[in-house]
Amino acid sequence: MTDGSAGHALDEAGKVVGAGLGNSFPGDGSDDHAVSEPLPEADRLDLYRYVTNPETRTGYIALMRLFTTSLLTDLSASEARAALEKSGYQDLSVTDVEARCKQLEQWGNLIRSVRDARVSTISEYLRSKARYQVSKFGGRVHRQIDELLAAQDGAREVARELLGGTAETLKRIAEAAERLAAGGEESAGVSVDALAADVTTVFNNQRLFADSATDFYAFVQGRMARYDLSTQEFSVFKTMLLDYVELISADVNRHAPLMGTYLVRITMNQPTLLAALASLPSPVAADGVGERSPGREADNWEALSEWYLGRRGRSGPDQLRAAADQALGQVLTNAKRMLSAAGAGVSRRADFLRLATWFDNADTPTAHRIYDAAFGAYPSRHLLFGPQEDDGRAGPTTSWWEGEPVDVPLSLRERGDRTARGRSSKVPDPGLDRERLLAEAEEEERRNRAAAAELIAVGDLNGARVSPAARNLLLDQLAQLLAREQDLAEIAEYTDTDLGLRIVAAPDEVAATVVHSDDGDTTVHGVTLTAGPVETSGTVIPLRTEYTA
Repeated sequence: MTDGSAGHALDEAGKVVGAGLGNSFPGDGSDDHAVSEPLPEADRLDLYRYVTNPETRTGYIALMRLFTTSLLTDLSASEARAALEKSGYQDLSVTDVEARCKQLEQWGNLIRSVRDARVSTISEYLRSKARYQVSKFGGRVHRQIDELLAAQDGAREVARELLGGTAETLKRIAEAAERLAAGGEESAGVSVDALAADVTTVFNNQRLFADSATDFYAFVQGRMARYDLSTQEFSVFKTMLLDYVELISADVNRHAPLMGTYLVRITMNQPTLLAALASLPSPVAADGVGERSPGREADNWEALSEWYLGRRGRSGPDQLRAAADQALGQVLTNAKRMLSAAGAGVSRRADFLRLATWFDNADTPTAHRIYDAAFGAYPSRHLLFGPQEDDGRAGPTTSWWEGEPVDVPLSLRERGDRTARGRSSKVPDPGLDRERLLAEAEEEERRNRAAAAELIAVGDLNGARVSPAARNLLLDQLAQLLAREQDLAEIAEYTDTDLGLRIVAAPDEVAATVVHSDDGDTTVHGVTLTAGPVETSGTVIPLRTEYTA
């Protein structure tokens, strides 16, 4: 190739490269990233995927931290590799960085840069065409991750000092909103920029205070749930909790009512306030929807008012007081356990350390004996410390798996002592139960008398149709008769003087008594049954001895 042809090739390459950066380059796919598409809500959780894999998250975090160190960081894969080497991270090659940048782009953490690259050859363009910068949601997610990694395990200080300043700022907003609503000369001294600054300050302060209070009480509940605190640790935690919780409660009780009053005044002039804030310049997205600062929408003020006034539920100050009461109550409960006469205490740390020392100083046979004694690993044998009245079924050789369970008293099971606690319960008044039982007995007596009258009215029971209650009464009376006259060699009768009913049973090998009812038929083979009143026991009741098929 001559010099002229080489220069012509460079000129042509320059034209192609310029066209490619301005619009599209054939085959590079840059037209797909010319306009950033909005990330669907269902895919936003993919923004966290780069920190979920333990094997690759270190490199991903280092790479994302590189893109979020400053505004508008625009890097290619080679530049990102050089920057990582300068920061001391050398585990990734240029190919690895390029692959991970593409993966982060698919997840939505990075986007392709639109900055024009000034290059002189096609090879330089191919090396620098894939440039990346952090996306809006990707930067926000990584800031959350860095904040989480930098957070300490201890208690977070509650931003209670913001309450007084927030109350003063709400007072200024309420006064400014009232002057704007009045109009005329009264609204001449209102600066909308200063008003917007106060609104943003109020909501930022509220978010910081609410987040810090939530973190603090979450730490308190997590610490109080531990049973391995030593006496010194519990003493330090108790002192901190008693002093600090009281300080937070005092600040909330002092400022919350005043802030609620100012919020009510602001709510009365809220349309005017929102209209004034809407007059300020604000960024608008391509679809006409932008993310505005807090306090520019009616929903923001409604949520803030709900937090302090609790119109639809328990307010934020009430929740803080309840959390403080619960924490203090738990402190007192644990203190009582530690000071109890049983000596079990909250923490078993000293006991476990003593046991570990015994294991460390013991030989193998002695360690086995210590283990059996400490954890109850002896063979399953009853020591006859069970029920007060032995039924003889459980002996010394009976396994615990097969024996009856033994009821362990609550005091012995939870506190390790046999001390009786509480007072004897009052003897319940049996009056209501007596009335109920009497009413049930009277109702049962009434049903039985009605059934007996029905049987007496029928007389000969073979082929008769009676109610289920009468049929049940007949079966009961027949059972009593057969229990007394088991052979039934001759005519027998059973008399119920309470019901005034007499049942006569005559044996007959070829006969049967069939009683019909709504829920089925009852057949008594070899017996004919007749019912009658008790006062007719002196007369002879005709018995039906013939058999009817």
